[in-house]
Amino acid sequence: MKRKVVIVGGGIAGMSAAIRLAAEGHAVTILEKGERLGGKLNQRNGKGFTFDTGPSILTMPWVLEKVFAHADRDVHDYIEIVRVDPGWRTFFEDGKVIDLSADLPTLLAEIKKQSPEDAEQLFQYLSYGSKMYELTMKSFYKKSISGLQDLRMMHGVKELLQMDPMKSMDAATRKFIKDKHLRQLFNFLIMYVGSSPYQSPAIMSQLTHVQLGIGVHYVKGGMYKIAEAMEKLLGELGVDVRLRCEVEDIVTTGSRAEGVRTKLGEVVPAELVISNLEAIPAYQSLLGELPEAKTEVEQLSKYAPSVSGLVMLLGVDKTYDHLSHHNFFFSEDPKKEFHQIFEEKKMADDPTVYIGISSKTDPSQAPAGKENLFILTHVPPLKKGEDWSRHEEAYREVILNKLERMGVEGLREHIEFEYTFTPNDIQKLYGSNGGSIYGTVTDRKLNGGFKVPNKSRILSNVYFVGGSTHPGGGVPMVSLSGQLTAELILEEQAKDGRATG
Repeated sequence: MKRKVVIVGGGIAGMSAAIRLAAEGHAVTILEKGERLGGKLNQRNGKGFTFDTGPSILTMPWVLEKVFAHADRDVHDYIEIVRVDPGWRTFFEDGKVIDLSADLPTLLAEIKKQSPEDAEQLFQYLSYGSKMYELTMKSFYKKSISGLQDLRMMHGVKELLQMDPMKSMDAATRKFIKDKHLRQLFNFLIMYVGSSPYQSPAIMSQLTHVQLGIGVHYVKGGMYKIAEAMEKLLGELGVDVRLRCEVEDIVTTGSRAEGVRTKLGEVVPAELVISNLEAIPAYQSLLGELPEAKTEVEQLSKYAPSVSGLVMLLGVDKTYDHLSHHNFFFSEDPKKEFHQIFEEKKMADDPTVYIGISSKTDPSQAPAGKENLFILTHVPPLKKGEDWSRHEEAYREVILNKLERMGVEGLREHIEFEYTFTPNDIQKLYGSNGGSIYGTVTDRKLNGGFKVPNKSRILSNVYFVGGSTHPGGGVPMVSLSGQLTAELILEEQAKDGRATG
């Protein structure tokens, strides 16, 4: 039975769900409040510079391959995916520079140069991360999971114990890596999902395999090409996409959604509603009239928002030849940095700063002899009513001072284009909880590392996709979120058909 599906928000997760369902013949409509699709995967241009304003790397490209394969398409006919190596170039306060390469002989030589003892343990550490990834592939990346009970149904006791549930990611790293620089480097992989290595479960050590075993990738022409490719496929599948169409609320009768109402007052009927707006903001803004919604928000409080960020897009009139495509300038004391951000909920005195320069791989992204610097510094999510603009100028100075001190010489005097996104901007543009970049924080004590369930517990035909839901944030994760939610819907539909057959 083909159904009318309305998807609120056209981020990567919403588009992924739309592709999966439209490929099965469902009539899908996407309502997006912005002027284009993509959500946080967006783009800005100025003075000849092009910047991806959201995700700057692509990992696990097999996920995008799977999205397109469901519609009998090859993603490589739509976008050109290239591997970036080294994946990272890392800079430390004491002057050390370490490259993280997915080429194992190169990586081993780099590790040996820094710590011969850790070089001997490197393959055991990589094997540990690979095992964690394999375990995840059997469950987290395969099916919509709402909690520990679902996980137990997919793994035996032996496999659950192999996940090292009593250990943090930092504890797992320390088991194999002794050098403080290397520990900081490998631990920081968790910030790709906006969490702390001291609070995240050990299974997140799989990120070493994601980064090194599968590798870091980029899409020629800019990461926004992913959104354009998905939009093209949506058109081929007949999905109705409406831009500049903001949803006011979800229309309900009893425990079911009947459709959605737009800001212009139009009611768009639906048999299924999927929210690409994060679950907590969706309950607050789209279902705020329901008494059950307030209770549900309280129940979901353990799914706290991940970090937000100060994003600076700088077009500079020179090239920094010692920098790579992806660069990290680390804090001197990582434990203090993470404690300040995640426990004290304040900006780090000495933050780690990321600089992405896509023009290193793709010269089309900046004028000749110039570079496009995407600078991201993580900060705590917004407190209720917080105006981050009062911090902006002072923190900009902290960041620029750090970068110039650590080798990005004369940065200020070479800026010819600048645009900034604060946590308030991120919250306003994308409706994310507290201006979160990655959805829900991964915290083994707070939420066991689980995310918001993909299906609403108060409305029988409402679903959620995106970084706050299973399996998490980042391009591959939110793409999987859309796929897995669509497959949950298809499974339920099949069960309903068998029950009435």
